[in-house]
This record gives sequence, structure tokens and C-alpha cells, in this order.
Amino acid sequence: MKLGLILGDQLTPDLASLRVLDPQQDRIVMAEVRDEASYVKHHKQKIALLFSAMRHFAEELREAGWQVDYHAYDANSEFKSLIDVVEHHVQTTGAERLVLTQCGEYRLQHAMDRKWAKQLGIPVDVYGDDRFIATTSEFADWADGRKQLRMEYFYREMRRKTGYLMVDGEPEGGKWNYDADNRKKWDGKTPFPNPPVFERDEIDQDVIALVAEEFADHPGSLDAFHWGTTRSQANAALGFFIQYCLTNFGDFQDAMVRGERALFHSLLSPYLNCGLLTAKQVCDAAHQTWQDKRAPLNAVEGFIRQIIGWREYVRGIYWLHMPHYAKENALNNKRALPRYYWDGDTRMACMSDCFKNTFDHAYAHHIQRLMVTGNFALLTGITPEEICDWYLAVYADAYDWVELPNTLGMVMHADGGYLGSKPYAASGNYIHKMSDYCSGCHYSVKTQTEEDSCPFNSLYWHFIHRHRNDFKNNHRMGMVYRTFDRMNDEKKERIIARADTLLNRLDDL
Repeated sequence: MKLGLILGDQLTPDLASLRVLDPQQDRIVMAEVRDEASYVKHHKQKIALLFSAMRHFAEELREAGWQVDYHAYDANSEFKSLIDVVEHHVQTTGAERLVLTQCGEYRLQHAMDRKWAKQLGIPVDVYGDDRFIATTSEFADWADGRKQLRMEYFYREMRRKTGYLMVDGEPEGGKWNYDADNRKKWDGKTPFPNPPVFERDEIDQDVIALVAEEFADHPGSLDAFHWGTTRSQANAALGFFIQYCLTNFGDFQDAMVRGERALFHSLLSPYLNCGLLTAKQVCDAAHQTWQDKRAPLNAVEGFIRQIIGWREYVRGIYWLHMPHYAKENALNNKRALPRYYWDGDTRMACMSDCFKNTFDHAYAHHIQRLMVTGNFALLTGITPEEICDWYLAVYADAYDWVELPNTLGMVMHADGGYLGSKPYAASGNYIHKMSDYCSGCHYSVKTQTEEDSCPFNSLYWHFIHRHRNDFKNNHRMGMVYRTFDRMNDEKKERIIARADTLLNRLDDL
């Protein structure tokens, strides 16, 4: 008899490990354990989503004829870790092998590969996670010999492999990438669709009560817990996006609007990353809208690129370079994470709104993460490990394989430009251009050196100034340095002095 372990991010019926197990003879074990729920302070909604989705998936497996042993969370349980639970079930069932699918975190996978077989006294079979478009070995082959990796070229390979938006070997419309068409500020007229709200069943209610009691000191609120927790609800969320959001997603995917949770974003990443939806499933649906002429090319291409391009790309980098990648700090950042990343209390309107969305919904869209909270961490020189742990904790879609390269590489440029060719640093002008945050803000986006000047403005030039040696030879940064060098010395000194003042009282902004 074999024992199959299914993790919280593997809630997919055709999981690789399930395909080699026999429901008539083998058993499945699933577990909610303290170590995995608490090694960082995960958002309450993230824990609730995973626990409830796991419990629903266990019921789905039982209905399909599987024997499932489910270990529900118990703060007083003698089993604190996954290996504790697995060891117990190996002993009680007499299992001869443990079967699992590669997990999404190096820490856990390394333990499985190096320690579990010896501790359990039985072989541990690990199968590749073929829910992804590219295998880890395919990515390694593509990356071999390249000093710098660029997502665009990997993405083209994935387009060729899948056939999405391809005609006779060439991209639809004659271009691979329509990102230049996807940078519009919201027009103030196109109405935002209201994301679906799902009814809560008994499993949901039990889990929400459990999380409220056992994880009260974790960030976030459960008051607006609207995530789907079943496969049917995840499918409904996909259908809603395709029908009501995708058409406008392309134009406004970089826009930010005060008080708006989702705009035209899909809200599908939590379902993709826990396994309730698959990459192929959502890309098939988006591609069909293009074939049916129900959505414009810039929207469909932009959405598919996020999944088979960027999502696959960061996963490849993660498995290619862990564990040393997690320790990268090319810009030598040492500053502690400001307190408002945990309490949300700041006079910066853009940061405040992004924090509110984060704590209320365990979500913020990619521009809020990259160009507001991430940009601020980059400009102020936050220690990469601290900001990485924060992103991992507060978002419902955050798993180590996807969060770490995005934050350390793309947000913080801590890998020295391996993942992205330039730092995503910007002044308040970018935020003003793409949002309505600056109107009514305590700070003025129009000035740089006054007491009420937008902190992003002087901090941006401080970042450019202090990292000249890091970026002076970067061909994408030449214009920035020419602009800085044209400033008169007095202006430069006042800007740098203003930024120094802000950095010295960072918690008070």
C-alpha cells in the first residue's frame, strides 16, 4: 500500500501523484499543521482560503472513491509539522512508499528529498508538477549559457509550445507583446464589474471561526472573506472574469483607483496557485475569447503573458537558483521594514490605499505591489528578506516559488539584474499618472524638497544618486542619470537632504 501526500497548493484532481496511485488500494493524507501555517504570519484570509479549500478538496476526493485521512488543525496536537503527520500515518497504515508531487517551496522540498525517506524508513517518490507549462529541466536548458535572462524570449518559447495566439508559427497581429497598449489610466467612465461573492457553507464557517480564534495575532481581517473555496466556485470566478472583465483588462491593467479592490483584474491567482484552477484551463478560456472575437488582442495577450510568460519564468528562476537566490542583496540594503507595512497607518495616500486593500482582502494587483509598496521598499533600501517575508505573509496568492523571485528580483533588484534588466524605481509622478491617489493626499506630488513634498519624489533621486555605481553602465538608465546631472548642485543637495530626513524618520510618514 502506498500513501499519497497532497499539500495545500496541490488541490487538483489530475495531480501527477494521484495518477500513479490506486484509489482501491492506496490512501491519501492531507494535513493542516502549525508549522506550515505559522512560519510567517500569513494573512487570516490566506489561511482560511487554504484550510477551507483543502477540506472541500478532501471531500471531492472521497466522493471520487479515494480513502482520505485528513488532519484538521488543532493547536494542541502532538503533530506540529507535516513529517509528524506523515510518520504517524505511515506507522498506522503500514504504507510501503510515500508518493507526492513536487511542492512549491525549496525549504520543504529539500527536507522531503534529503531527510524524509530516512526518517520514515520507506522510499519517497517525488513526481514533477506538470500543471505548469514548462518543466524545471526545460527552463534550465533554456537558461543554460545565458548571462542574463529575459522573460520576453522565454515567453515566446512558451507561445510556440502552447500555440496560444499563434498563426502558422507567427504571433497573432504580428507582434509578440502588446504591453505598450496596456498602460492607460482609468478613464473615469468605464464601470467596474463587481466581483462575485460566494455563499459560505458549513466548512467555510467552521474554518473562519477556527482562524479567527487560533490566528488572531496574524495580519488582516476576515470580515470581507469573499474567496471561492471549491472548484466550482473557482470556475465561476474564471467565467466571471472572461465575461465581464477581460475586454477592459488590457487597457487598464496598470491603472490604480482609490477604494477599488479589483478594477478589471481576474482575482484568479489564488486559485491558480493552490490548484483549484490550472494554467491551461484559464489560458484556454482566454484564448477562446480571442478566437470568438469577444475580447481585444491586447487584453488576451496581456493576460496569457502573465501566466505562461511571467508566472512560468519566475518559477523557473526559483528552482534553478535556490537556495542561494533567497540570500541575494546586490544593492546591500539594510533598512528595517517600516511599521505601516503591518498596521497600514500612513499619510501617503497611495500606500494607505494599497495597505487597506491588502489587509481587507489579502490582495492587491500587480501595479500596487510593484510600483507602490514595492517601489517604496526599493527606494528606501529595505532589507530584501524582510520585504520578501511581508509579501509572502499578506497575500492569498503568495507561495515561495512565485513570491520570492517577484519580490527579490523584480521589486528589489536584489539579484543584480538577473531577472529584470532595470530596477522598477519611480517617483510620485508615475503614481500620479496611473492613479487618482495624489488628489487629496497629505503630500504634494508636484514638489520635491518641501516638508509636504511627496516622499517618493526625493527618495527616487536619492536612490538614483546612491546607486550610481550600480546603474551608470545600464543602457536603460542613461537618460535618468543625464536628467539628474543637469540639475544644479543646490537643487541636488536640497533633494538629497529632504530624502535623508525622510529616511531618518521613516516610520512617521
